[in-house]
Amino acid sequence: MRLITILRLSLAAWLALTPVWAADQPSPAATWAARSVSQYLSLSDITYLTSGNVELKLDVHRRRRVTGRQPALIYIHGGGWIGGSKGGAVSLLLPWFEMGFTIINVEYRLLRAAPAPAAVADCLCALRWVATRAQNYGIDGERLVISGESAGGHLALTTAMIPESAEMDKQCPGVPLPKIAAVVNFYGITDVADLLDGPNQKSYAASWIGSGEDRKELAKRVSPLTYVRPGLPPILTIQGDADPTVPYSHSVRLQEALEKANVPHQLVTIAGGRHGHVHGRRIHPDLH
Repeated sequence: MRLITILRLSLAAWLALTPVWAADQPSPAATWAARSVSQYLSLSDITYLTSGNVELKLDVHRRRRVTGRQPALIYIHGGGWIGGSKGGAVSLLLPWFEMGFTIINVEYRLLRAAPAPAAVADCLCALRWVATRAQNYGIDGERLVISGESAGGHLALTTAMIPESAEMDKQCPGVPLPKIAAVVNFYGITDVADLLDGPNQKSYAASWIGSGEDRKELAKRVSPLTYVRPGLPPILTIQGDADPTVPYSHSVRLQEALEKANVPHQLVTIAGGRHGHVHGRRIHPDLH
């Protein structure tokens, strides 16, 4: 089955498995946790990198009864590079659990620990950790999907797109970075410089980049649009066209660039959708 078809099925599963639930009902995450103890083995807070005095953690969730190497999802949480946590992403992973993926749920340094480009470098190191230990966890290194929402979508894109020649992974030398098989990008930022000034200025982006003289160049170095070229993995992007937090134009410009580079891609536009909402259903947390 072609990867772009797999991505479309992933989106359908995501929407089907993320219904609205009443306040007095257990959340999908709680429901999954209650029924999955016998199905999944969860290994939490594994240190994948120590940078300065900060230990960066990830969680690995894998099925107990499998043979051979399995496809894996690397998931990166959102929060504008200034907030959020991997613990808040469990309900977003439900469709991937249902499809039997091994899941690597990644944290990274937020602004309070380090400004840009730390988060980008951290996620590249998480990818190298996966490559180094794929055999230990029964992961098929040729079937790695990466996904995230908002700032996590941005980091999923940069992790899949930034070449080793950019030397953004120097804090964790080791085996070559594996090629990502596919990207599922939920309303990720694609042009960080666009958010520093002008009509699309966003305080979260300006804070993350900082006020240095090289801020524009730094913003370009951490922008997915900088790295569009032939040979990238298939990229599926989902965003509402009324998103007030990440300009919808970022998704449109990414798709136009991928089209010119002949990269398999699809943009799923949610008419009237805002940040984290699909057809009135909040499937991802809004950025505050």
